[in-house]
Amino acid sequence: MDCNNGNIDLHIHSTASDGTLTPVEILAMARSLKLAAIAITDHDTIDGAKELLANGIPSDIQFLTGVEISASWPSNFPRTGSLHILGYGIKLNDHLLNQTLDALQKARKNRNPQIIKRLNSFGLDISMDDIIQEAGTDGQIGRPHIAQVMIKKGFAASINEVFEAYLGTGRPAYVDKYRVECSRAIEIICASGGIPVLAHPVLMQMESREHLEKFVVTLTEMGLKGIEVYYPEHTPENTAFYQTIAKKNGLMMTGGSDFHGSLKPTIKMGSGKGSLSVPYSLFEKLISAIQ
Repeated sequence: MDCNNGNIDLHIHSTASDGTLTPVEILAMARSLKLAAIAITDHDTIDGAKELLANGIPSDIQFLTGVEISASWPSNFPRTGSLHILGYGIKLNDHLLNQTLDALQKARKNRNPQIIKRLNSFGLDISMDDIIQEAGTDGQIGRPHIAQVMIKKGFAASINEVFEAYLGTGRPAYVDKYRVECSRAIEIICASGGIPVLAHPVLMQMESREHLEKFVVTLTEMGLKGIEVYYPEHTPENTAFYQTIAKKNGLMMTGGSDFHGSLKPTIKMGSGKGSLSVPYSLFEKLISAIQ
């Protein structure tokens, strides 16, 4: 395969976080789709990337280590919920990175029983044993797994319905969690040899394009190196605007499907909702920057 003519997907989640395919299954699917390069970017864990590297990467596809860190919003841009910072080309044995991710994992684990308690208070018969059985024992447990159990028990018809009614930010069963300060997340990624990238800017729902650009400038001053320009929810107008911001601020451009397997059945690896196409040249620029 000529990699220079291939597409890439640099935003994929495995069973190490809230995806439904194992890292090995992800690799097999990526090869069947003839993707030129992939990155596993699990939420607050690098276990998926470690597992895939331990199994070996065949010569017909490139692999980039990655992570998606849950960060808090800068004080001059106060928001609830997490700000997601992607890290590419990170050293998986970096002590500070692993220490930080361990703290985030502990925060996720401690949050789950509190969510279950709130759901129980609304008369919903759901337990941690139900969630553990749904998620398995290999990966982290989070709200998507709770949502899947709720659907199976007939409490809702879809993931979106669960989050809208119960688990989304500000909803009745929502429980906040510990997050790394935004500047610290960027610093930790850089210290581990990686490239920090702002994930899916459209999902931040900024008040205006001017506000978003000011936000990107703020993160760039903190050490941000890239922005996720190509994403399934980005319209052509969004993509063009993010390209402009990236060029204006000297940021690298990345892209990916945010693939979660059956958890998000409308999102396909490599192509998103069908029209996503992330060029291999972006991967080459990332590799050059990392080296």
